[in-house]
Amino acid sequence: MNKVLATLIAGLFATSAFAQTVATTTTTTTVPAVPATKAVVKAHHEAVEDVAKAQEKEAKAVAKADEKTTKATAKAIEKKAEAKSKALKKHADARENVAEADPEDRMKAEAKAEKKMAEANLTAEKKMIKADAKAEKVAVEAAEEKAIAAAKTAEAKAEAAADIKKAGTK
Repeated sequence: MNKVLATLIAGLFATSAFAQTVATTTTTTTVPAVPATKAVVKAHHEAVEDVAKAQEKEAKAVAKADEKTTKATAKAIEKKAEAKSKALKKHADARENVAEADPEDRMKAEAKAEKKMAEANLTAEKKMIKADAKAEKVAVEAAEEKAIAAAKTAEAKAEAAADIKKAGTK
């Protein structure tokens, strides 16, 4: 279980790190060199405003995606703790049944308890895996939202540069 959990967490960090590096590399653009006419200055001012708005939207989208990821991770941790708690309660019940059993029936009670504990462990493992998978899915969706926001910002920058260049040709 520890290896599976470690692998899932490592995957989560790897995807978020990859999404962040993609987002930072796609947002670089340059302002074209055009003569400073009144139309160019106006277009440049509008372009700066458009880029600022796009960057603000990107920052909001990133914050929202990070919040979703944090909530999903916290919920997964809570569900895993609940599953572990239920399994331990079933273990305690099984041990109690063995302790209460007559000496003649102790072997049968122990076998029954072991089966009950194995079933409890399996149920807990399934719940933990599902919780981790759900958190991972939310993290991947959040990374997608971040990448889309970064692409929209890059698009706004490219449009702004094109508008400035277009204004220079007038």
